[in-house]
Amino acid sequence: MDEITKLMVDQLKDAHSAERQALRAMQRMMKNATNEKLKQGFEMHIEQTQGQVERLEQALEQLGAKAGRKVCEAMRGLVEEGQHEMEENDKGAKMDVVIIASAQRIEHYEISAYGTMATLAKSAGMRELGDLLGQTLDEEKRMDAELTRLAESEVNKAFIEEARAEMEEGANENKRGASRKKAS
Repeated sequence: MDEITKLMVDQLKDAHSAERQALRAMQRMMKNATNEKLKQGFEMHIEQTQGQVERLEQALEQLGAKAGRKVCEAMRGLVEEGQHEMEENDKGAKMDVVIIASAQRIEHYEISAYGTMATLAKSAGMRELGDLLGQTLDEEKRMDAELTRLAESEVNKAFIEEARAEMEEGANENKRGASRKKAS
């Protein structure tokens, strides 16, 4: 196996591990999300990701390799960070913001990985492989854009309104407490 193929196989194995970890993380995110459009987006991307895993296995077969037991440590860290953030928050608008932030970190990592692999494959004359990886790259970019759109149009606004209402309620409670002290 030449050096180019060895590097591609290593990168593909890493991506395979990353996608499998991301798949489990998205299932947890979908379970914890409260925004219906966010849940639906995860449901759709989970199906896409299953196809992406199959594409990676197909790509590895083209190069005469199998996925193996390689663990993508970068994705492990991103998933763990997202899990910790979800554990620190209750369900609701804030949780949805946390979920989108975590999901976009994962998407950005995947965009970087697929962009690099697709470019390398095409540069090495592996056009079919490059196109296969480019298809996944496009899906990851679309998911990232959809998460941004949803954050800007609904999720962030809902959280900010909720947080401001809680702040206002706390301020009013402090005023009532001060008034009671004066009265006594």
